[in-house]
Amino acid sequence: MTQQVQTISPFRGAPLFIIITAFLMLQPLSTDLYLASLPSLANGFGVPASTVQLTLSLFVFGFGAAQLIVGPLSDRFGRRPVVLAGLGIYVLASLLCATSLSIEMLIASRFLQAVGCCSAVIIARAIVRDAYEPQDSVRLIAKASTWLSLAPLLGPILGSYLQVTLGWRAAFFVHALLSLILLILVYLRLPETNLQKDARATDLTGLIRNYRIVLGSKLFWTYALPGALSYGSIFTYISGASVVLIQVLHVPTAWFGYCFAFGVTGYLGGTMVCRRVHAKLGTDITLRIGTSLSFAAGAIFLALVIAGLNHWIMIPAIMFLTMGAHGINFPVSQSNSVSPFPQQAGTAAGLMGALYMLVAFIVGTVVGITHNGTLYPLATIACSIGAMIFISTRLLQTNSKVEFAA
Repeated sequence: MTQQVQTISPFRGAPLFIIITAFLMLQPLSTDLYLASLPSLANGFGVPASTVQLTLSLFVFGFGAAQLIVGPLSDRFGRRPVVLAGLGIYVLASLLCATSLSIEMLIASRFLQAVGCCSAVIIARAIVRDAYEPQDSVRLIAKASTWLSLAPLLGPILGSYLQVTLGWRAAFFVHALLSLILLILVYLRLPETNLQKDARATDLTGLIRNYRIVLGSKLFWTYALPGALSYGSIFTYISGASVVLIQVLHVPTAWFGYCFAFGVTGYLGGTMVCRRVHAKLGTDITLRIGTSLSFAAGAIFLALVIAGLNHWIMIPAIMFLTMGAHGINFPVSQSNSVSPFPQQAGTAAGLMGALYMLVAFIVGTVVGITHNGTLYPLATIACSIGAMIFISTRLLQTNSKVEFAA
């Protein structure tokens, strides 16, 4: 019989699991809900695809940069005021997105939306650390991940129908509505979980010292870099799949959500494979298997394009493999990037997240710049990232166990 996940006594009675899951869902909903609208945005504003991609790229850049600030602020001032401010920013930014009169206004509003979204995700992780015992935290995250998967599964489908029926602005009005409901829930039911505020959490000297400890560790890079590149591999499709499927392969907009959702099921399968393989074979072999699949997916994609296969079914199939590989890579990367730093866990988590977003920003920008109306740029990028994931793992795993033991 599965053990119940129990909160620490001061927080029992608060709907923490619901709030944590909702916070984590905000990030995939912020991107996936409007993916089907990317081609329409290019046509509506009369700008190239590379410009529209900035609504994604600057979102992930803002999300990554904010992680380095939000965590320390919540350590100093508390989780509740920081997340209330962040959700307020998110509501305002979503309304600005929905009413944008230019692509420049939309891009700037998306950057602001990312800052608000980041506060929810970072605070969710902090609340888990504050309100649950370590042995319960793992079960809580696993349970939350099950519900979290609904966002990338259903978000693109809902977004496709919103685009077809109401246009691209509808997705951002939905963002505003959902975040407003969450803001009210937080205001009414979220207690302050940081009971030991650190007045020096934002001290510059301490921050720099912790950053040096983490960034100077080979063990951190052994897992963080392949994980970040793996996230870049799925961001290739987050930023490029809608344009390729709708504009190049002429898939109806209403179908796009189903194609994307099929790819996401690969991620769910990958996480299940990861749990089984990791229990039997350990961390390093699991990561080697996942990164090998990443390379294989990208290589198959490029080979099929070179062979002249341009059927739309190829895209969701390759997405399934790529996201399945990420489902194996991500849990290993996330856990092992942070676990060696018990005294700098927040710093390590923030740096890891920032690295992920930096890679996603670069990938999204390159996807937008290189789009030429064919499948070749996307396939080349996918194969290149797959190769980098594969190579980085094998180079960086050398001597990592020695450092950990030391």
